[in-house]
Amino acid sequence: MELGVFGTGNMGQNHVRLYAGMKNIDSVRVFDINTAAARKVADQNGVIAADSAEDLLNRVDAVSICVPTPYHLSIAKLAIENEVPMLIEKPICQTVREARELCHQAPSDLIVGVGHIERFNPIVTEIKKIIRKPLFIDARRHNPASTRITGTSVVEDLMIHDVDVMVHLFESADCEVVSRGTPDVCSALLSFGDVPVSLSASRKSSKKIRSIYIEEEDRTIEGDFMSQEVTIYRRPETYESVDERYVQENVIEKVLVNRVEPLNRELQVFVNCVREGRPFPITRQEATTNLEICERIAQCFSAVGESGSRPPAGDLARTRTAQTDREIYQESEIQHPGLAQELRQPAPHPADVR
Repeated sequence: MELGVFGTGNMGQNHVRLYAGMKNIDSVRVFDINTAAARKVADQNGVIAADSAEDLLNRVDAVSICVPTPYHLSIAKLAIENEVPMLIEKPICQTVREARELCHQAPSDLIVGVGHIERFNPIVTEIKKIIRKPLFIDARRHNPASTRITGTSVVEDLMIHDVDVMVHLFESADCEVVSRGTPDVCSALLSFGDVPVSLSASRKSSKKIRSIYIEEEDRTIEGDFMSQEVTIYRRPETYESVDERYVQENVIEKVLVNRVEPLNRELQVFVNCVREGRPFPITRQEATTNLEICERIAQCFSAVGESGSRPPAGDLARTRTAQTDREIYQESEIQHPGLAQELRQPAPHPADVR
């Protein structure tokens, strides 16, 4: 089986690295409009740098799309034309409109998976087994400031992970949304029925946090996405009074979690889905739903300027990252006229959200 990877950014390099280490993969090809970057990544991992997008698609059985988000739809269309199964890094597209267009154009029997990586974190699997009747859920995803991503909001960059986890846990996307924040710091309150779910995401934190906290009637569940630990605090049957003070002795349980690299697990599942001809766990429709919720959350942002009015949904501040990506993609010709022409157009929105 031969795999291809579009893009040599952070996620693209990780996809190449992991595919190259899989024993059930015969060869890996990588393509980037920046040919020097593609050759470097290929040399580092002992894989092949493809000469063009078409060269890659003609030689592989499946492909990972890890290019900047504004180009997801363009590359996905090429894969659709060549009937090549694909795994698209999250978010599925830059906007819900583009995501719906992709869903419409892709044949129903073509595997189109979307890489919402936390779905493959083992603590999500364990919490899904444990959770019964939540009363309240709080999820926090905070990052220190980074220059890697400056062209998209924190909602599509970070909060979308927890949006996907919540939709997965509740097995429903039917929720009310209230949100406040800026493109770098955002808090949202989602209501799934009578269960309030608090989400917060930040790119201004001095501490990296990836946590989930669930309260139920007789217990509290805590999970750490980074350490892959799940702890259950059970309420005691009685409270003891000592010197007119209540003493609570909680029963603390550590859930046994088999630690794995979520991305490696995600890619292995994708490869198996292609081999067996079955759908990827996160379908194009689910990914579109996640993006719809994110667009609703992002409506709280205000435009930077005197007017104080908010730009149209999805049309957040365009930064130097989008400009840089556009310049890189216009440096050389992809040997596909339609794609080359499309990439010459101004990028509609900021770039890579991973």
